[in-house]
Amino acid sequence: MLDIDPTAPSPIRIIENIWIPLSDGSRLAAKVWLPEGAADAPVPAVLEYIPYRKRDHKAIRDAEIHGFFARHGYAGVRVDLRGSGDSDGILRDEYLQQELDDGLEVLRWIAAQTWCTGKVGLFGLSWGGFNALQLAALQPPEVGAIITVCSSDDRYADDVHYMGGCLLTDNLSWASTMFAFNSCPPDPQIVGEARWREMWLDRLEGSGLWLKTWLTHQRRDDYWKHASVAEDHSRIRVPVMAVSGWADGYTNTVFRLMANLDAGVPRRGLIGAWGHKYPHMGGPGPVIDFLGECVRWWDQWLKGIDRGVDDEPAVRAWMLDTSEPTSPRSPGRWIAEQVWPSPRIAWTSFYPAPGLLSPDPDPALDDASHLTVQSPLSVGMFAGKWCSYAEATDLPWDQRQEDGGSLVFDTLPLDEDVEILGAPEVTIDLSVDKPVAMLAVRLCDVAPNDRATRVTFGVLNLTHRDSHETPEPLEPGRRYRVTVRLNNIAQRFRAGNRIRLALSTSYFPLAWPSPEPYRLTVYPAGCRLDLPVRPPRAEDARLRHLGQPRTGPAPHTKLLAPAQREWVVNQNLAQNVVELNIVNNDPFFRLYNGQDDADETGWDDLGAIDLARNTTEKYSYTYNFYDTLRGEVTTERRFRRGGWEVMTVTRTILTSTRSHFLIRATLDAYEGDVRIFSKSWDERIARDLV
Repeated sequence: MLDIDPTAPSPIRIIENIWIPLSDGSRLAAKVWLPEGAADAPVPAVLEYIPYRKRDHKAIRDAEIHGFFARHGYAGVRVDLRGSGDSDGILRDEYLQQELDDGLEVLRWIAAQTWCTGKVGLFGLSWGGFNALQLAALQPPEVGAIITVCSSDDRYADDVHYMGGCLLTDNLSWASTMFAFNSCPPDPQIVGEARWREMWLDRLEGSGLWLKTWLTHQRRDDYWKHASVAEDHSRIRVPVMAVSGWADGYTNTVFRLMANLDAGVPRRGLIGAWGHKYPHMGGPGPVIDFLGECVRWWDQWLKGIDRGVDDEPAVRAWMLDTSEPTSPRSPGRWIAEQVWPSPRIAWTSFYPAPGLLSPDPDPALDDASHLTVQSPLSVGMFAGKWCSYAEATDLPWDQRQEDGGSLVFDTLPLDEDVEILGAPEVTIDLSVDKPVAMLAVRLCDVAPNDRATRVTFGVLNLTHRDSHETPEPLEPGRRYRVTVRLNNIAQRFRAGNRIRLALSTSYFPLAWPSPEPYRLTVYPAGCRLDLPVRPPRAEDARLRHLGQPRTGPAPHTKLLAPAQREWVVNQNLAQNVVELNIVNNDPFFRLYNGQDDADETGWDDLGAIDLARNTTEKYSYTYNFYDTLRGEVTTERRFRRGGWEVMTVTRTILTSTRSHFLIRATLDAYEGDVRIFSKSWDERIARDLV
């Protein structure tokens, strides 16, 4: 339960909607939370700039966050991107130059307001964290500091689209999420009864099929380099707080930023056990007073008040301890390193032999000794999501379900605890029998009862072994030595447990498989696992406590139907069909925009709105045939207020052949019971060594 901060100053003033004019005549819709008296005593501002609808779907979260900032002396500004929420225009893709250009204009507008000192902080999770980095790299003079949460500095190599050159099915899932968001109408009470329908129809027609765009760019080309600040970290010159969670897909960014920002740039990395959520909201690990941490950061860099944040360690992380797979909690403790990379980290090597993982190479192995595997497509059905929201359903399950179709190497039970912090690396001497092949690598913690918890993982498209920009096909039968860098992690392996390395040729549906099955041959004498071992540090026990969550007050709501979460693996032995069925339905609720949001602009009696957001996903294959792979995502978005009711339904199906990806998609929009718009797509995209 989140606590409202009882000591925060009040009251605040809320501007329910204000229009930000752009140079091309368009307007962006913003909601602003102001400390009382800011017009006479200006304050710094904090901008969150995202496409997730300030008026309804994110209204509760926005009020808690930006209301908290306002109560602590900052103007909280939430802006709908062009083409989203109540803003003008059409949203055609993520992180386009238009978005960044608009963002620069928004920053100038905020800094010019009478209630603003001219200093602005950029803040956001996921999309908002991305464009915080991207806008900071453009060096607008208004920006004084940023906080980026669960984001990436590399849009190709470390985002929801591709991993190690392999297509992630979160690409399909995320494209479907934005397909649904882009189908939603603006609010008639904000944009006017005369405009909302025309704006809606323009969006329905013009937003396009983003999945097609992303599948067209299968290499790390200029499309992905655009807005990837990893191209030149030195462009960022303001203080950066980078935050993520071990259950999220974006932890690597924190470590790259801490290592690669210029020496003079203040920085702080914070990684908990959370999923893809703000750290005061997310599980399964302990939540913290994240908004309080943000205010300390803003005070230091936007107000010049010494809060000691410049003396904080470069990296503070939750050291995960042994736990059951999908445990509702993540036991562990906070640790810290003053600088990153840390000179305290010592690389320790383990060497595979048939069934074993040893600190010393096996002298019985010669250069020709080998093992082979050709995994069934079922390996990966218990992998969870690449980008987990730390729901009990979307985390990886007991990895024994995956190990039967993998090459597995175990240490003997450990004589003493082993703790790691960083990105493990696996070097593999291998050959394959096909020109295109992917490899999945998992590192697991195996308890004395044999249950296996995935610690971290990596996947590599072997045609990308040397370059994501210029991949090259494999020569069947030729030996290659490749290195797979796993995701960063902090993990304690307890004495008596075993460390497991598992290799597989499939990891579906987390990653889309190669065009056809292949056999992997591994030569253990040329293989090695390198672990970044961190010695314990007594000072960790004296780290500053990060507190309990606090927020601002939220609007009133009424639950109409509870959330529904399901994650079901079915195997029909009669038809040889394997399916993963996911239900991800948010609560159906009524949101009240009443007196809590009242101010002198007259937005005090806008009435309640009912909101529904439902999503189902299905991933399947038949008879282990690669040309039967199928991913399907269906979404429903519904809005109801009085006599106004609209609904959109989107459906996207992704299949593949050895040579092509195939997309079929439909979009239907309803006003009341009448379907007013319908559109379909049927696309065929050539596979490029994927």
